[in-house]
Amino acid sequence: MNPIALDLGYVTIYWYSIFIFLAFLIGGTLALNESRKWRISEDFMINLFFYLIISAMIGARLYYVAFNTNYYVDNPLAIFKVWEGGLAIHGGIIFGLLTIILYTKKYKVNTIRIIDILVVSLILGQAIGRWGNFFNGEAHGAVTTLETLQAWHLPQFIINGMNINGIYYIPTFLIESIWCLIGFVILLIIRNNDYVKLGQVSCTYMIWYGIGRFFIEMLRTDSLMLGNFKVAQIVSLIMIVIGVFLFIKIKRTPVFTNNYNDLENTNIDRF
Repeated sequence: MNPIALDLGYVTIYWYSIFIFLAFLIGGTLALNESRKWRISEDFMINLFFYLIISAMIGARLYYVAFNTNYYVDNPLAIFKVWEGGLAIHGGIIFGLLTIILYTKKYKVNTIRIIDILVVSLILGQAIGRWGNFFNGEAHGAVTTLETLQAWHLPQFIINGMNINGIYYIPTFLIESIWCLIGFVILLIIRNNDYVKLGQVSCTYMIWYGIGRFFIEMLRTDSLMLGNFKVAQIVSLIMIVIGVFLFIKIKRTPVFTNNYNDLENTNIDRF
């Protein structure tokens, strides 16, 4: 696939950048609509988005660079070429989480509620953002055959896009995108449940995405490595363990306390 969406000569717009932008735009709009339900200031959310976009992009890039030091030591200017790819979602999540904690504590807004709101947008954004990897010809799996891809009944443009330099690859970007899209629907269903508690939406995200990414990473050939181990699989296992532990811990609290959808019994900080 051609990674360039539009070349005006003096400026080049890449598909990767377009999908990252769409992920933030659609995810941000969704989060903004949910925050209105809890009468959280629109200015508060928009300012938070501004800081989140910056911190998440920096975190995702630094995380990726940190595990590819050999290349970037020899090519330091390539660190700034974000449009070429090389954003690690786990780095974005870590930096984004720290930003949310600091920002909500500063303005005394319920941190867990904000995270619960944002993870639903996050997983949808991930589903969208993976298509940027498709146009960049990255985040794919091992070598496969044309016959295998056709047997999966994939659209022809995806099959063509998986032909990189004459070799066909497994479209792991597509598998993860679909997994995240299903996760988005699941989180929406859980969030609308009358008995879901604050924090359980976020726990479900950690468990769902952790499981999917762990197995998808087995198929990928461009994984960030820590010795002989794939970093994404290590982080995914940590996410799953923490998510399960916190979900069970929250579940054991009294039935009608800290419910996500109970405005009366939830200690919501209005801003």
